[in-house]
This record gives sequence, structure tokens and C-alpha cells, in this order.
Amino acid sequence: MTRVRVQQAVFEAGAEQAALTAGRTDIGAVVSFTGLVRDFNERPEVQALSLEHYPGMTEAALEEIVTEAEARWPLQGVRVIHRVGRLAPGDPIVLVVVARAHRRAAFEACDFIMDYLKTRAPFWKKEHTASGEYWVAERETDHQDARRWETTS
Repeated sequence: MTRVRVQQAVFEAGAEQAALTAGRTDIGAVVSFTGLVRDFNERPEVQALSLEHYPGMTEAALEEIVTEAEARWPLQGVRVIHRVGRLAPGDPIVLVVVARAHRRAAFEACDFIMDYLKTRAPFWKKEHTASGEYWVAERETDHQDARRWETTS
């Protein structure tokens, strides 16, 4: 089963969770996050969002994030799907599903994956509005969120 996918096609969160847990009775918790395109961001009235990525590099970065999550928490299943292309407000853009025997590790691993995805995965976002289009800048708050997972040796 593929842990990471980058695709244009829409995904169905429930179907992805069902596929991840099919036939499994050792899983006690499944935590998922679905991110949606919103109609505002840096400027109001976003009409569409275009996402670009670097094929191969993006998937490798996502795999690396999942591998790091699995090293921190003994997970029993992970699925990460990120869409690219032109998306409209309300469209699902990202899905992270984490399965584990117990809920705490599943919650933490899902949160970790999203924080690192926002700061380490090579995606570029362009917002389209009635007044023009522009590339979305990185947010310092995303980096702050990711820094909380840093460990000192």
C-alpha cells in the first residue's frame, strides 16, 4: 500500500481510511486531518489556488517525513495525499491518516506530519483573486509549529 501520493484527482477521506484499516483488528485509533482550500488567505476573495510541485522530490520529502514520524511513534499505518493543480475554495487539498494502537500517539504523529509537511515539502502555491494572482509566501507560524518537534541531543 502506498503511503504517500501527490495527485490532481480528488480523494475521499473515508475511503482512504477504510483502505488503511481493512482487515486490521490491531488498530485502536485512527486520526485524520483533511485540509481544504479556503476563500481567503493573504488577501480576501480567493477564487482558486494553484499548487505546483517538483515530481519525485516532493514524494521523497513526504516519505522522509512519514519515516521520521514512524521512528518517533510506533505507527501501524500512515497515508498522506496532497493534491496539485488548480483547486477551488472548499476543495480538499491534503489528507493525513495515522493508525495506531492508542490515540495519543496517533494524534501526535498526525500533527507532526502536518507541521513538517507545511515546512519541508516542496510545494508552491499561487492564489487567484479578482484583482490578480500571486505566489503565497511561507508563514513564520508554520515554522514555529514545526520547531516544537525539535529534539535536543
